[in-house]
Amino acid sequence: MKDILQQLEDRRNTARAGGGQRRIDAQHSKGKLTARERIDLLLDEGSFEEFDMFVAHRCTDFGMEADRPAGDGVVTGWGTINGRMVYVFSQDFTVFGGSLSETHAQKICKIMDMAMQNGAPVIGLNDSGGARIQEGVASLAGYAEVFQRNIMASGVVPQISVIMGPCAGGAVYSPAMTDFIYMVKDSSYMFVTGPDVVKTVTNEVVTAEELGGASTHTKKSSVADGAFENDVEALAEIRRLFDFLPLNNREKAPVRPFFDDPARVESSLDTLIPDNPNQPYDMKELILKIADEGDFFEVQKDYAGNIIIGFVRVEGQTVGVVANQPMVLAGCLDIDSSRKAARFVRFCDAFEIPILTFVDVPGFLPGTGQEYGGVIKHGAKLLFAYGEATVPKVTVITRKAYGGAYDVMASKHLRGDFNYAWPTAEIAVMGAKGATEIIHRGKSPEEIARLTKEYEDRFANPFVAAEKGFIDEVIQPRSTRRRVARAFASLRGKKLSNPWKKHDNIPL
Repeated sequence: MKDILQQLEDRRNTARAGGGQRRIDAQHSKGKLTARERIDLLLDEGSFEEFDMFVAHRCTDFGMEADRPAGDGVVTGWGTINGRMVYVFSQDFTVFGGSLSETHAQKICKIMDMAMQNGAPVIGLNDSGGARIQEGVASLAGYAEVFQRNIMASGVVPQISVIMGPCAGGAVYSPAMTDFIYMVKDSSYMFVTGPDVVKTVTNEVVTAEELGGASTHTKKSSVADGAFENDVEALAEIRRLFDFLPLNNREKAPVRPFFDDPARVESSLDTLIPDNPNQPYDMKELILKIADEGDFFEVQKDYAGNIIIGFVRVEGQTVGVVANQPMVLAGCLDIDSSRKAARFVRFCDAFEIPILTFVDVPGFLPGTGQEYGGVIKHGAKLLFAYGEATVPKVTVITRKAYGGAYDVMASKHLRGDFNYAWPTAEIAVMGAKGATEIIHRGKSPEEIARLTKEYEDRFANPFVAAEKGFIDEVIQPRSTRRRVARAFASLRGKKLSNPWKKHDNIPL
């Protein structure tokens, strides 16, 4: 009996060693952790339960039958983060460069199936050179099996991808379908084809970093939601994000203890809006002052800065925040910001996370660049996302809400539950000067100036909208946290459903 037990322990030790000490050292020399070290940091201590430790590949071509390491390049299983269940797979770059084989894919598919059955999120730690070329179409089939599960799990359980090494070809499409993608600076890349293939096909000379590094995907392409300095910071922040999310679409997000008075008064908010209507201010200041303990987890910080998205807690409950940022492009909506916010709103709606919207929007960004790029269709995505959302929606208009952009930003007309405005709010079809010049075309400049002042006095305030019931209440800026907290508290039992359909056809 002792011999058998020793044999098991030896086999386990061999499996845990992955590609061997030399390759582990090489991984460490690049500033990267091994697959198992990453899981240890991500999950609660001692909570990881591994599956399929002894699975080996079945390939017999190219002499592969002589090298069949246990685990086949991916560590899979489940554990807990702050006591809540999660399924994890972590690709092991020390075994065949983390490449995906048929059995590697089957291991990932097994835990994704279990996650769906048991209603728990999936976190993928990706560090893979792509499909294992020696296996040919079998590895491509493995990718497609994973893709199909990503699609089925979408909107059912949260899916988070962390790119912690090179990911090329098929390896990038699975993360692309997950809810959140995070990268590690200087050690992770995502591209459909690598720099060598790009040079061969298009004669473009480009580095891996320029083509698909963290900076490219967080600032230019919006493929990634954020990037971290190293593996340790990335895994710590993923734990923090996970804590805001529900386990699945039938459960609410966890309620955390809070030590912040819901009725806290923030007098400084009374002077947040500058006297000059064209002067910007930082909307993040308002978000931090509304949130429990000033804790805000921002998503896609480096992309489309004219809109802010992320998670806060109000009375311990997770709330998704969408806010125009007057510091960038005056807070205008454009193609990039519409796409960014629309996807976030749909995520919140899919997982029953209430949405808080702060509005200061002078309209959609004008110009040929936007029109040729399809701003109409992309702007409609955000409109569609807000309109179809059935979760509690609370909106606060701080300053400008002009034209169609007023409608788009969670207005009363898109089934907003509580629509508040500050006394500084201006809700109108357009700015006073432009409106006056259209209404009183041909008048002298002196007349236009006088009539502009009249228009401002009449319409550059929230009271016309309040008279019509489009604004539920004009509130003191200092009391915003209390009003928002009470609004969400009153909406906890909200029930609203859309007409039956197979699925909608959002303007993609």
